[in-house]
Amino acid sequence: MADRRHTVNVAVAGCCTGFRREGSAPLASREAVLTSWPGMDMTDITTEATEWFQQHWDPAMPLGDWWRLLADAGFAFPQWPEGFGGRGLSGRDAKAVQEARRAVGAYGPPNGVATFLVAPTLLVMGTPEQQQRYLPGIVDGTTPWCQLFSEPTAGSDMASLGTRAVKDGDEWTVTGQKVWNSGAHYAKYGILIARTDPDAPKHRGVTYFLIDMTQPGVEVRPLREMTGDAAFNEVFFDDARVHDSDRVGADGDGWRIAMTTLSFERDPGNAGLGDTAAFYEADLTVPVGEHAEREKAAADGFSIAMSGRAGEVFDGALASGLKRSSDPVLRDRLARLHVDRTVVGLTGRRGAANMKATGQPGPEIAGLKITGTETGRNVRDIGLEALGAAGMLWGDDAPDAGLFHRYAMFTPAQSIAGGTDEVLRNSIGERVLGLPREPDEAERRETPWKDLRRS
Repeated sequence: MADRRHTVNVAVAGCCTGFRREGSAPLASREAVLTSWPGMDMTDITTEATEWFQQHWDPAMPLGDWWRLLADAGFAFPQWPEGFGGRGLSGRDAKAVQEARRAVGAYGPPNGVATFLVAPTLLVMGTPEQQQRYLPGIVDGTTPWCQLFSEPTAGSDMASLGTRAVKDGDEWTVTGQKVWNSGAHYAKYGILIARTDPDAPKHRGVTYFLIDMTQPGVEVRPLREMTGDAAFNEVFFDDARVHDSDRVGADGDGWRIAMTTLSFERDPGNAGLGDTAAFYEADLTVPVGEHAEREKAAADGFSIAMSGRAGEVFDGALASGLKRSSDPVLRDRLARLHVDRTVVGLTGRRGAANMKATGQPGPEIAGLKITGTETGRNVRDIGLEALGAAGMLWGDDAPDAGLFHRYAMFTPAQSIAGGTDEVLRNSIGERVLGLPREPDEAERRETPWKDLRRS
């Protein structure tokens, strides 16, 4: 089966070498990502999308063919530019397309690190050559990616990272260790930040790369969680190679680009593009309906949280709670949950508008992530309370195959992933409330990285 899958994947990838439609302009600005498609209103796009999905959705179609068809129609990632699986739609219109798809029952596009972190970053910061080389494999699901930012001694203080990249002609050699790398055991490529100038302050001597995960010098070790899943990994680099053409942005500008990537990670509106958040190389030969059922049954808590299925958890919590609507305390909590969810959505829009206007993520992104995390915990608590003992079950005979249980087990990690709640609260305190920084922070920011004290 592995050989068969590989053959199909190569064939599909080959057909994408001319993926960007002839005449479509290279994209290098966030404004281009967020620009609405001229002459289209929400009613028009909803009608068009509904009719298209009703006509083309076929659960017996091979998964690879379906993803390709979505991309050709511009309904895979509607906000992305034409030629890269989208139509350049506004966020509102893209949401309308997503809702039309789900109303018909059609399966969504590929989802995961590649689609909600890598692709948006390349669309904003990548060169036309990088976009053309890497985006087709992301859109058609043939190229899994991972994120290589955090380190054992540089998690919340990510700028203290020690992984080195040394220039060697037209290439860089990478040595170091990363951790908490979702899907790295399946990834073909990774987005990597590494220190290229130890004499510069910690935020300035960092460079952003696209690295081949299948090469010699890259070792991936899965980390087993208490649930039995292994979504996260640690990765070791021993003189791994990166061509300079796979450097994103200028040498030393990696911190700014990484913050742009993290702004996408912290935006719930950027997740949920598809119906799963799988971190593996999908078998493109199976019928898409069969694939969808497998994914639904096998999804772990991380996949549920980062996909459109998180909405199912909320809706389930609401429905279960309403069955006990005579309880005034529970009714109040449900109302608060609805308000919190609305706040998350509106804050996401505000953050997108600010980034469109300034080109930089603002402090509201930190607030968005904190609010989203708290809302996730409230969804867990209310849902499990409403379900009672059934909320502790996991398996085919559990309510919704144990959806609540899998989500509930993952929710503690949400306060860590994408920046810890404590660090983000510090960011809000300093940048929004004007509170003073740590006493030595200003000095540390100007101290060469090699001279910083290590704990």
